[in-house]
Amino acid sequence: MRSSTLVLLALALLTAAGPAHAADRPGPLPLPLPLEQLFDNRAVSDDARPGEADFDGFGASLSAQDLTAAGWTPGRALTVQGARLTLPRWQPGEPDNVRAAGQEVRVDGSGDALAFLVAGTGGGGAAGARRCRKSERAKARRAEHSRTPDTGRSAPAAEPCTAEVRGSGSVSYEDGTSSSYRLTAPDWRTGPSATKTVALPHVNTPGGQLPLTARLYVVTLPLEPGREVASVRLPRAAALHVFALSVRAAGRGWTGTWAAATSGRQPVGPWTDRTLRLVVHTSAGGPRVRLRFDNTFAAAPVRIGAATVARQAEGAAARGAPVPLSFEGATAVEIPAGAQVFSDPLDFEVPEDANLLVSFHLPGTVAEAPVHRLAVQRSYVSEPGDHTTQDGPAAYTSVLTSWPLLTGVDVAGGPGSVVLLGDSITDGTASTGDANRRWPDVLATRLLRQQEVPHYGVLNQGISGNRVAADVYPGDGVFASPSGVSATHRFDRDVLAQTSARTAVLFQGVNDVRWGATAEQVIAGLREMAGRGHERGLRMLAATIVPCEGEARCTAAADAERVAVNVWIRDAGVFDGVLDFDGVVRDPDRPARLLPAYDSGDHLHPGDAGLAAVAESVDLRLLAP
Repeated sequence: MRSSTLVLLALALLTAAGPAHAADRPGPLPLPLPLEQLFDNRAVSDDARPGEADFDGFGASLSAQDLTAAGWTPGRALTVQGARLTLPRWQPGEPDNVRAAGQEVRVDGSGDALAFLVAGTGGGGAAGARRCRKSERAKARRAEHSRTPDTGRSAPAAEPCTAEVRGSGSVSYEDGTSSSYRLTAPDWRTGPSATKTVALPHVNTPGGQLPLTARLYVVTLPLEPGREVASVRLPRAAALHVFALSVRAAGRGWTGTWAAATSGRQPVGPWTDRTLRLVVHTSAGGPRVRLRFDNTFAAAPVRIGAATVARQAEGAAARGAPVPLSFEGATAVEIPAGAQVFSDPLDFEVPEDANLLVSFHLPGTVAEAPVHRLAVQRSYVSEPGDHTTQDGPAAYTSVLTSWPLLTGVDVAGGPGSVVLLGDSITDGTASTGDANRRWPDVLATRLLRQQEVPHYGVLNQGISGNRVAADVYPGDGVFASPSGVSATHRFDRDVLAQTSARTAVLFQGVNDVRWGATAEQVIAGLREMAGRGHERGLRMLAATIVPCEGEARCTAAADAERVAVNVWIRDAGVFDGVLDFDGVVRDPDRPARLLPAYDSGDHLHPGDAGLAAVAESVDLRLLAP
């Protein structure tokens, strides 16, 4: 039969059959499912039955008892970096996470970022972690014997022995558009402590429990602004495990007026049944207030029994009765390890450029806590009991010069915030105590007294001794140093997650070059942070590093590296604007040192006059997006 005849016969048969019925057509594609309906891996086991879970493919798993001890109980909603994440309702030995394989997950909400609770298992399990530690020790020995003869500096350190899992996914929006993302999940055993959300002290294996650290991470990634999310397609990376996923709200309607960065988990007190009354200074004002408490770097939950806010009269005395705060309607709240809590919005008129008293009762014993070490401000600790509602100072018998647990104060309304990421010069090391003469305070006052740009809140995220490229605090454990994890490691928490951040200023690097870092290392960190900020829609500014000749570690070699960083900041075009603080405070006759009138006396930190000069030099128009 000819081929033309076959074609005609086929057409006739199709015509006789008539149009296809709906039942004969392919059915609709399945709707995206909630994450918990896609769980296909068991990561959590009971200590008595460790063989019931296999997180990493080598039989190892997380301890259910360790998670509970950290406050990470099944089904609990945690807030981390401003994102609300609901933990799986795990029962030991049951599926509690999904291995990323391109699944489409139902997610809704509008905000500035996606938040993932994740970990990678690409490091070869507990055996791989042991190999990694052995390799790290060998690298350390090699580095100790490889100092360059001309400078005495150690040779560049090898990359840390970590395994990351990377993959690309996409976000679908309700308006039919989409965007892509790239997710990196650190390994649960060998990933960095500096960026982990929670660390657990054991790993369960079929042969028993091992005293090895396990880590989980919260990673945030930018979203298209103003668009409602419909679903998220996970990457194709089977060693990437997702426990929870949500959209972080953009903080609309709030402006950050005060903030402090956690510099580490440090010994405190110990305090048992004590009330802390912290003094904080506002920038912007507003008709409502909410507070943020962080349990960053912690190993266990901390409980706040009650909290109040008031205007300061003098010392520990309040101007009027302190007003009670609530947390999801309750007077008390427990903050899990690594998490944070926001108080409920409170009708309370927060004045601009004024001191507040934030009082909170610690009913249990607190011997260590996340702390911002250098407050340059006296706060107070009470005798035993809940004294949060007392307006008088009599119960507050001890002075405190740090800010434990409290990390933010937000006010309703306003135009958003400017975040200043820095070291001790931003922290206010050499400024007059209790006087609010840090350069961020002077800048905030300038903003309030003009009408050319919005009256932004100013958030001081300086940490004394902080570096761009190196962790002074390792990110885990109790550590006395006040200097924190590196700026690159704290950037997400201390800049991107800050309430309604619009612009960020990076003013760091002097501690890096003083301790032997090269200009290239500092530049790499600054470039990375500029890129991450731009991805989130922030206006990114950089300030040049001020000189410090005369301070013991500010050698001619360190100054050469400082100058090289400043040349790059001025000329590279990476930032949206440059604040030339070096040009403001240096001695024109000896550019490697501070002008004596601006020197606090230690040749490293400007005093009150120098800090004021720095703040007065800022072109306020550069702060406006």
